[in-house]
Amino acid sequence: MRKTVVGSASTGGGWPCGLNLNVVFLLSMVATNLLSLYHLSIRASPTTPALQSGSDFDQQQVLQQLSAIRATVSHLRSATPPPPPELVLYSRLAPVASACSAHPDLLHRFMSYVPFAACPDDVHTLAEPLILRGCHPLPRRRCFSPTPDAGSVQLPTDPFAPLPDSAVRWPTDAKKCRSFSCLPASLGFDVARTEAGKFLRSLGPLDLTVPQLLRLASMSRAGPIRLGLDVGGGTGTLAARLKRAANATVLTTTMDLGAPYSEAAAARGVVPLHAPLQQRFPVGDGTMDLVRAGHAVNRWIPEPALEFLWYDADRVLRPGGLLWVDHLWCRKGDLDGVYAAMLRRLGYKTIKWAVADKTGIGAKDELVYLTALLQKPF
Repeated sequence: MRKTVVGSASTGGGWPCGLNLNVVFLLSMVATNLLSLYHLSIRASPTTPALQSGSDFDQQQVLQQLSAIRATVSHLRSATPPPPPELVLYSRLAPVASACSAHPDLLHRFMSYVPFAACPDDVHTLAEPLILRGCHPLPRRRCFSPTPDAGSVQLPTDPFAPLPDSAVRWPTDAKKCRSFSCLPASLGFDVARTEAGKFLRSLGPLDLTVPQLLRLASMSRAGPIRLGLDVGGGTGTLAARLKRAANATVLTTTMDLGAPYSEAAAARGVVPLHAPLQQRFPVGDGTMDLVRAGHAVNRWIPEPALEFLWYDADRVLRPGGLLWVDHLWCRKGDLDGVYAAMLRRLGYKTIKWAVADKTGIGAKDELVYLTALLQKPF
């Protein structure tokens, strides 16, 4: 059992880390200014050759240096409060990413906590906003993250059994959903009914079932699917289905935006990766047999970011590996000129390419779906 110790970031009787750094910085600036003034006084002496007749010494430079000194002193007087000592400590251990430095207010709040105690419950208010802004991995903190009560968690052995509510730390706000039953089935949390039929039945040319995927992989000499990456895979249904059908290990990238996707995937016995779409995939080069881009990868992603995503998929796929673009939707006029052109630039072999109108959308939108199964060259 962990002992909770409430401590401060300072050690012994010394100054806090941030204050100590500020004092050292102030003393160094004062010393620099005194040396500058002494140097200027020597140069201003009548016996100094620099001011003798015919010298190219410019008195304007003296005024500029004095002005710079005054500006430095003014800046020190109006400086913002020092960063939290924990953030200063982290910066000594590892550089803070530039994307983190671009959001000082969020980062300052994230690193303002009591060390060695329970972490603040700020995953959704601070951690995920920083991750979505590119500050990932976040600076580490020396505190204990809150988790569900271990005594009440009954994890199922069947990934298609109903999800236990005890596996999630639900929000304390009574107005928010505090059970899987109140989450829409379309979000992937009804694993016993809605999700149980996915990737098993084909309802049209856009669908690709797991048996079809395994058969196409064998016919294309891609080899067995052992390792995969499901980008934006929700609660991990594809991972669960491939684990059961082929004993494959599929990592599912998730973000807990309004719903506990990571907890749900973990409760089903598959691996969730808490990572945004703009992040480099956290797997090695040439290691994956399959990369699937699901419904989260679509036209709302800026075109340059989407193209980088395809090339990162190429990075992690082994030769002969499969890229599965599942139900990408876009405007009909953009399909050939933008999205199909991006994919064709990869130079992959086309195993499946199906296009169909997006149902339930007015004719004025002219939206289409694309499902493609592409193979990286050997």
